[in-house]
Amino acid sequence: MGNEETRAQGVTDFGYQSVPLAEKKARVREVFDSVADRYDLMNDLMSLGLHRLWKQFALAHTGLRAGNRALDIAAGSGDLSIGLARQVGPTGLVLSTDINARMLARGRDRVLDAGQVATVRLAVADAEQLPFRSRQFNCVTIGFGLRNVTDKAAALASMYRVLKPGGRALVLEFSKLVLEPLEPLYDFYSFNVLPRLGQLVLDDAASYRYLAESIRKHPGQEALKALMEQQGFERCRYHNLSGGIVALHIGYRL
Repeated sequence: MGNEETRAQGVTDFGYQSVPLAEKKARVREVFDSVADRYDLMNDLMSLGLHRLWKQFALAHTGLRAGNRALDIAAGSGDLSIGLARQVGPTGLVLSTDINARMLARGRDRVLDAGQVATVRLAVADAEQLPFRSRQFNCVTIGFGLRNVTDKAAALASMYRVLKPGGRALVLEFSKLVLEPLEPLYDFYSFNVLPRLGQLVLDDAASYRYLAESIRKHPGQEALKALMEQQGFERCRYHNLSGGIVALHIGYRL
């Protein structure tokens, strides 16, 4: 059953489960409330540190300059927000947002530790209904958050709305593996190793089982590119990272 069909029936995916549309945000919030305290440690463990390289690659494509304004959605513990702040400098501004207040508190602590408190402002915000004026950001980023959004098209449309003409959106997200011979190994890692790591580190296997399932339910590279184009983005393209385990999608408001 396709995503549009399930939404028409009033349900959506939560990993491999179908849940009422109204429940997904609360279910996702529970997942991130559970993992917040050791979120960064688990990122390092489950990606073998590669998430840092993926984020650096994304930051190299922001096009930001000193004095610009950037918005980081689903900012989590703030890796991208801190990188954006270094790019725009003390004369610029970064708004670091997340729907989950506990994750945002982790981000606040890391922004303070990084010495970027003068540049970064934090706010609880829903990606589907961004509470910001239209056409005010030079760059909007969302890193590993779009797959958790209930209405991805609405989130992308909201991102497009707040971009300045000439600005760009960056979507860094788990995607579809393009190296088919590695799929059995990747599946074993996703559905066996990740939940066990979650159990060992956080006493929470379920959240990381959801992570693996949500990756499989997320649109692939071409489907996400098409979805961005449907929301008005132009010159859309993507870069496969680590054989497509992750992809960076870029779209412009011209």
